[in-house]
Amino acid sequence: MFDTLTDKLGAALNKLTRRGALTEADVTAAMRDVRVALLEADVALPVVKDFIAKVSEKAVGEAVIKSVTPGQLVVKIVHDELIAMLGGEDAAQGVDLAAPAPVAVLMVGLQGSGKTTTTGKIANRLQNKDRKRVLMVSLDTYRPAAQEQLAILGKQAGVISLPIVAGQQPIDIAKRGLDEARRGGFDVVLFDTAGRLTIDEAMMTEIVALRDIIKPHETLLVTDAMIGQDSVTTATSFNEKIGITGIVLTRVDGDARGGAALSMRAVTGRPIKLIGVGEKIDALDVFSPERIAGRILGMGDVVSLVEKAVANIDQAEAEKAAARMAAGKFDLTDMLSQLQQIQRMGDMKGLLGLIPGMGTAMKQMKGGVDLDPKQFKRLEAIIQSMTPKERRVPDLIKASRKQRIATGSGTTVADVNKLLKQHQQMETMMKRMKKMGGMGALAGMFGGGGAAPGSLPGLPGGLGQRPGGFPFGKR
Repeated sequence: MFDTLTDKLGAALNKLTRRGALTEADVTAAMRDVRVALLEADVALPVVKDFIAKVSEKAVGEAVIKSVTPGQLVVKIVHDELIAMLGGEDAAQGVDLAAPAPVAVLMVGLQGSGKTTTTGKIANRLQNKDRKRVLMVSLDTYRPAAQEQLAILGKQAGVISLPIVAGQQPIDIAKRGLDEARRGGFDVVLFDTAGRLTIDEAMMTEIVALRDIIKPHETLLVTDAMIGQDSVTTATSFNEKIGITGIVLTRVDGDARGGAALSMRAVTGRPIKLIGVGEKIDALDVFSPERIAGRILGMGDVVSLVEKAVANIDQAEAEKAAARMAAGKFDLTDMLSQLQQIQRMGDMKGLLGLIPGMGTAMKQMKGGVDLDPKQFKRLEAIIQSMTPKERRVPDLIKASRKQRIATGSGTTVADVNKLLKQHQQMETMMKRMKKMGGMGALAGMFGGGGAAPGSLPGLPGGLGQRPGGFPFGKR
């Protein structure tokens, strides 16, 4: 979401870091570029003015001008102010459950913001990650099949949803939901309310009535990052009329300009607690001001990367693979396992963007890097079209077998050849690693040219090649 903003802020701040000494005029010129970058990213004007004033005040101080690395110190000041703008290092994160059970959470927002899907995602996170017993209640009797949609999401996540009673009105459903949550011993009860295309009196009157009955500990506004400043206006209206406790930003994985996220907390005074980063039921992350600020400035987010790895990689399988690699063994079954584990972690471009400096490195590569997720499926299809013996002994795969594998996977013989070559490179690397002293030599090999030409370090078999090379190039 922040790609454009990252590029423009990076260009503005790079002018400062390349200078050995700074003058007030240098900082003023850079802040002018930062102001333009923020405004183009759809950040609210009052927020931009306040941000620029705070950064400028600190950046032209005597401590900065006399610093050994003044440009880098200005970048740190911008980073710190971004964190403050987004809520500060101590900002509330995730759903607040510090209340007697069952903790009532009221979900509000406009129609189309992803409110029902987000309710399912939060329920999935609370039950499967935080080990809470969750009940979901749909109060949306207006949108066709809205209640059924929440029930389906509940089945996907293994979360109980309140049985639907045809013709029952929202107020009565809310009372029944509260009663069931108390009697059933639930830790959390999530109430998904109806939305409208625009804010109107009827909508607000109903939500206020529901709020007074439910008495929620949390009232979370779900808003779409793609609608820019309109989402800030929506957040302000809901906060004034209902009193929200936090914001959930959806479609953060899209191509929104990012200004809404930077503006919301500053304008409403309410923290962004969660962000939706995909369509899957588990595609929900806690909003961390420090991590988001790091991403915006191209510093990456290693903590999020590690969390994704821990959540999606099978520990036993990883240890088994590591033992085989340490012994210099790496067959096509091992390669398939690696591919599948990488895919479980999510979008490859997003993952690489979490590595400090990797996003900039990919953009600087000649022609860029085409990270088409469909190519992973193509690689999988090729390996899965092989027999178990062929996967163990790739040398068996000659002309006729290659043709059979290509036909079975819907690819070409050339694609099969490229995959086999990549596997051979990885196998050779594993054997070299064993001779050089095992796993401890891996980092040196990547740094010393052990990776396949044109590949990104750390990806199996040359994954991440530049366009024109398999698997990420156009065929």
